[in-house]
Amino acid sequence: MRWTTRPGWPGNLLAVAAGAITTLALAPFDIWPLALLAVGLFYAGLRELSPRQALGRGWCFGFGLFGAGTSWIYYSIHHFGGASVLLAGFLMLIFTAAIAWFFALPAWIWARWLRRNEAPLADALAFAALWVGQEAFRGWFLTGFPWLYSGYSQLDGPLTGLAPVGGMWLISFTLALTAALIYNGLRLLRGGRKGFIALGSLLLIGPWGAGVALKHHAWTSPAGAPLSVAAIQGNVEQNMKWDPAQLNAQLALYRDMSFSSKRVDLLIWPETAIPVLKESAEGYLDMMGKFAAERDSAMITGVPIREVVHQVKRYYNGITVVGEGDGTYLKQKLVPFGEYVPLQDVLRGLIAFFDLPMSDFARGPADQPMLQAKGYQIAPYICYEVVYPEFAAGLAAQSDLLLTISNDTWFGTSIGPLQHLQMAQMRALEAGRWMIRATNNGVTGLINPFGQITAQIPQFERGILYGDVVPMHNLTPYLQWRSWPLIIVCVLLFGWALVANRMAKTV
Repeated sequence: MRWTTRPGWPGNLLAVAAGAITTLALAPFDIWPLALLAVGLFYAGLRELSPRQALGRGWCFGFGLFGAGTSWIYYSIHHFGGASVLLAGFLMLIFTAAIAWFFALPAWIWARWLRRNEAPLADALAFAALWVGQEAFRGWFLTGFPWLYSGYSQLDGPLTGLAPVGGMWLISFTLALTAALIYNGLRLLRGGRKGFIALGSLLLIGPWGAGVALKHHAWTSPAGAPLSVAAIQGNVEQNMKWDPAQLNAQLALYRDMSFSSKRVDLLIWPETAIPVLKESAEGYLDMMGKFAAERDSAMITGVPIREVVHQVKRYYNGITVVGEGDGTYLKQKLVPFGEYVPLQDVLRGLIAFFDLPMSDFARGPADQPMLQAKGYQIAPYICYEVVYPEFAAGLAAQSDLLLTISNDTWFGTSIGPLQHLQMAQMRALEAGRWMIRATNNGVTGLINPFGQITAQIPQFERGILYGDVVPMHNLTPYLQWRSWPLIIVCVLLFGWALVANRMAKTV
């Protein structure tokens, strides 16, 4: 298997396969050991390459990862964007080839400045820092694409207990470190000093033992009595959702399902359940607010909102509360092409995909207040927002309860909605808080502070989900410190590797 570490097409092909199998480690397949294997193959594949060769090898890994893991984008472009099979396939190919550079550039950096083949323990630590660095970078650059992180594979794995301590980032760091240490194990045993061997063994075994030991540790505690919830899954077809002729039918659907529901503390509707501007639905919302208040309930729904800022009309994807609650939230993290179109002056009108309904939203302001319902603070996330670990943690730290509403109908029967659900579960685990997830067509569910789904409605069914959630207080270590401890460690490891490599070249 020496060809796997050397230049040439066999190693590049293996890198594509290694990236692709990462998808099997995540939802809905959840074969978590494959994440460890994929990271290990990526690490091994860069051992003997020049920086330029590593650039190509990293790109191949990224192409395999995003080609397999984001195949749901093709579904959206073809079925709802009006693109033919060939055009949708071509656009998907261009997208995959572009974002594969998120792995190409770190691979180049690794081979150019950080790799330390002569020091297996230090090399493994630097690689783990680089792995987390590339995940963080692609979650930030150009608004970010924080999808397919390796740490999500451990939602039900042995490292689960690390999430409330250092977030999904700490799990990713541990996976990369473990893969590199296993690969370097024989070299470390043969040439390492006893101190390095002992430290390597501790770094290999310790995090896994801590993950298992902390798996059911409760970092937070109840802030009050359980709240009863009814989350409505309307299962409205995407091609009907923004059809003006279907507006009254949709409003009647959610009204009638709510009127027939049991009395609950929180009545939740999904993203844009009201598919018309809030100002045009004031009478409807007043009626639903009176209904909720009579039941001593708070009703929370997604609704588009228009505001005039400096005489300019701006449109937002929003959430509002009526009845026994208060507050409005405007979405901050927007979906490229779904909610705004980059380079829209060029792309608008080329194909239907660049003119999707409600694809001209503005970004909501930072530091918005939490939603208030039944006397508790609720952290709101609309669709894509729940996949940003640091952003989600910032809101969760101010809240007693988490709420995410979504419309994953865009992705049909693909694996995208189930990956999205898995990331929501990780946010609940990191925060040690209950999460309500209300979607148009699934999966609507209740998630406990350990990231486990306690109740759900299957996809593509219309129904009302009933259950209880518990407001929580206190902060997990991750909510309190966020990723700063790990950032400091990674920066120190980068510095160590850079200085050591420079000193080695001068000797």
